[in-house]
Amino acid sequence: MSETTELKHATLVTEGIVTGYEDGSRPRLVGGYCPDCARWYFPCPSYCRSCLEPVQAADLGGEGKLHAFTVIRMRPPLGLPQPYAVGYVDLKESGLRVFCLLDPSAIDRYRLDMPLRLTVSVLGHDGSGQPCLRPYFSPGDHHEDAEKETDTGGGEVRDE
Repeated sequence: MSETTELKHATLVTEGIVTGYEDGSRPRLVGGYCPDCARWYFPCPSYCRSCLEPVQAADLGGEGKLHAFTVIRMRPPLGLPQPYAVGYVDLKESGLRVFCLLDPSAIDRYRLDMPLRLTVSVLGHDGSGQPCLRPYFSPGDHHEDAEKETDTGGGEVRDE
């Protein structure tokens, strides 16, 4: 079964937390924003935890930087691969820090502050054995990272 076919036959682990994956565009987290308190939330609650006013659905973005992570090597729940990783990601657009799954195929590549991009694909099952779509963060553009880390030599080092 192709990845496109699998996406059509799998259900999202929790409806309403991600958008954009359905039509092939970049996935984005959907959370909430309280205009009265200027607070961001993920996932979106019905009411603000601070002022108890209604919260609006908000696009939180799909890119961020890895703040902290851990690799879990015990038997995972819900058919997730072993080992799997979880972490905190600081979202670029909203500034919100979210706890999420990390791409299990990139376990050995994670580094603090590395750029990440949201991905949605079949990962594990829904508890009853049916394939499940899950959002998770994968390493961002490696080409840009490699260029930043490459020493071109001849440069001047300055304290600013």
